[in-house]
Amino acid sequence: MKNKLIIANWKCNPTKAKEGEKILNDIKKNLNTKNKVVICPPVIFLSQYFDLFSSFFSFGVQDLHYKEKGPYTGEISPKMAQDVGCKYAIIGHSERRTILKETDQEINLKLQQIITTTKITPILCIGESGEERKAKKTNLIIKKQLDLSLRNIPKDKAEKIVIAYEPIWAIGTGVVATEEEISEAKDNIVKILCDIYGNKTASQIKIIYGGSVDANNIASILNTGMDGVLVGGASLKPKDFSMIANCK
Repeated sequence: MKNKLIIANWKCNPTKAKEGEKILNDIKKNLNTKNKVVICPPVIFLSQYFDLFSSFFSFGVQDLHYKEKGPYTGEISPKMAQDVGCKYAIIGHSERRTILKETDQEINLKLQQIITTTKITPILCIGESGEERKAKKTNLIIKKQLDLSLRNIPKDKAEKIVIAYEPIWAIGTGVVATEEEISEAKDNIVKILCDIYGNKTASQIKIIYGGSVDANNIASILNTGMDGVLVGGASLKPKDFSMIANCK
């Protein structure tokens, strides 16, 4: 089985740099894997953690702006993230879509900026709400998000993008999608990518799962053929995250 991509999204946690440093030290002690492990902490702690742990983990940011620089108070550009050692960037997370009202068009601009100005790997998050799933609109929502987010992204650049399927109804709820639901979503994503880019390019794009991932369900999730996982709450628990990262 090929190595997996294991990404930790710490969101707005922890509140002190030392707390995060302890979490990373504890994860490091129990790490025994060839999987690619990526930590996405609050950006304010990034430089400190990179200096201490870049030999053990890759690092990413939880969001980026779609401009290279300029009068955009509070924003971070892809080039800034790359300069402090980031190799990954989460884009379009559902919490930003729902809370901050980010649109697929904005997400598309971010992707374009990342792939044209840096070597950062974007992690594009997509997924439906509970209401949309009940209405049997999952496939339509995924297609819309991919079509709009990937607009004007050429084949040779698309290959490096990671697609993270994160059903909104499973994020932070403790409810994980079933193997059947995950497999169905993955098949649909692959079909859409094939329609956009062709089979060869689509086969190069990694597809991972996120949504209440923990040490108890990681084996079941990866049994669907997913290329990895995007982990939220469990990534702040060193013992649990180490077990996830060490998965085979």
